[in-house]
Amino acid sequence: MKPRPTVFAQCGQVSAVALPRSAHPGLSRPGVDQSSTVHALIEVAIVGLMLLAVVALLCLSSSMLTNLKVHYVTSGGIFLEKVHVASYCVFAAFFLCLIRHGNPISDLLSSLANARLTIVLFLCWIALFFQIVILKRPFTTIIDSFLLPPMICLVVWQLTSSQRRVLAWVFHAGILLNVALGYYEYFSGHRLFPLTVGNILVLGEWRSSALLGHPLTASGLIAAYVMALVVRPAILPAILRLPIMTFCFVSLMVFGGRTALMTTLVVMACLVGWKGLRFGFGERMSLLGIIAAMCLVSLLAGAAFVAFDSGIFDKMLLRFSSDKGSALARFATLHLLSYLDWMELLLGANPDRITALQSQLGLNYGIENFWISCITQFGLVHTVLMTVGLLCFFIDLTRRSDRGVWPIYLLMLMIAASSVSFSSKNIQLAQFVALITLLLPKEWRLIDNRQFQRKRASPRFALAHRMQ
Repeated sequence: MKPRPTVFAQCGQVSAVALPRSAHPGLSRPGVDQSSTVHALIEVAIVGLMLLAVVALLCLSSSMLTNLKVHYVTSGGIFLEKVHVASYCVFAAFFLCLIRHGNPISDLLSSLANARLTIVLFLCWIALFFQIVILKRPFTTIIDSFLLPPMICLVVWQLTSSQRRVLAWVFHAGILLNVALGYYEYFSGHRLFPLTVGNILVLGEWRSSALLGHPLTASGLIAAYVMALVVRPAILPAILRLPIMTFCFVSLMVFGGRTALMTTLVVMACLVGWKGLRFGFGERMSLLGIIAAMCLVSLLAGAAFVAFDSGIFDKMLLRFSSDKGSALARFATLHLLSYLDWMELLLGANPDRITALQSQLGLNYGIENFWISCITQFGLVHTVLMTVGLLCFFIDLTRRSDRGVWPIYLLMLMIAASSVSFSSKNIQLAQFVALITLLLPKEWRLIDNRQFQRKRASPRFALAHRMQ
């Protein structure tokens, strides 16, 4: 029996003509190219907004905004002026992250599922927000101080490694720019922007602030940057690492932060002592490394003598011998709580009453302790809640960060205990979080389209692998 001819055999020429059309599926589906183009544009917009956010974090301080007549920390102005530019950029970038795949609800749940403990911070923040609104107090303080840091993480964690690398290099450039401007302010005696604390103009201050707005803010961030270079040298190429580290470390004398300087010295001394202890117990070290270490010690000793002779340490040493009442101000901070009744201790006092008590006790520059300042503003209940929320957030952050993040946590804890720091309306906590997420991420490698943490093989496994 002969096979029955089909319609495909009779239409061979027609199908032959149609083959070139099917070889280019994009021509028959123009929506595919259009959607991919829109997706690429959204990706570019996200990276661009985060670049602007990093620049704003490192270059737009409250003092600069005040000098530019923006009512960020001063009285007056509209609501839009009360939120930092970096917050607008990060919130816009997070919104684009939600809509880039066309399913905002699914992307929101996915981003929160990867940071489950951070949800605790968001819930505590919402509770604090409702208390402030009910008591009719200003609530913009908690946006930049407590909401911006986790939002930075939620956006950066969704970026690719190449996109993060671009942001990291911009962060490096911003830090070095501030260090260079700090040296300029110190040696020239000319401040780029007047130093202000709220509505108060600070005169006679020798410490540099650069574009970071305040000497303590600048010294804290630069110290964290130096620690990051110490604990994770792979951040910068080997040829740049030592000069930049030295350049930034000496600038701590210029910015004049005693807490940041001493914490950095303690961390570096502990690391050197640990390395020396391991070397003493038989750890191998290359001859080239020993020679380089000896040369480095000689160069640092010579540079220290030259710097000391130039007088760069003189004013910093005076900070240790005469603190200008800083210690008395911390005792007055503890005494301030005795003026509050039980309701004010639980829910926070009126801002005008706190301002009057600060003037009465001589605390013109603020309450120099994070937790005491939070108790006076938000009350003991929400201070405990926000502390728990921040602790949960930092657990999530630690899981996604290199183990070298612990010295920076120590520095942040010391800063919180000895200055106004994160309790006032500023972006200092967001600066630390941006440094950790961009410069100290945990390394991952891709295996079978899944992410695994890169771990060092155990000696037993390595020996078995050699025997095979």
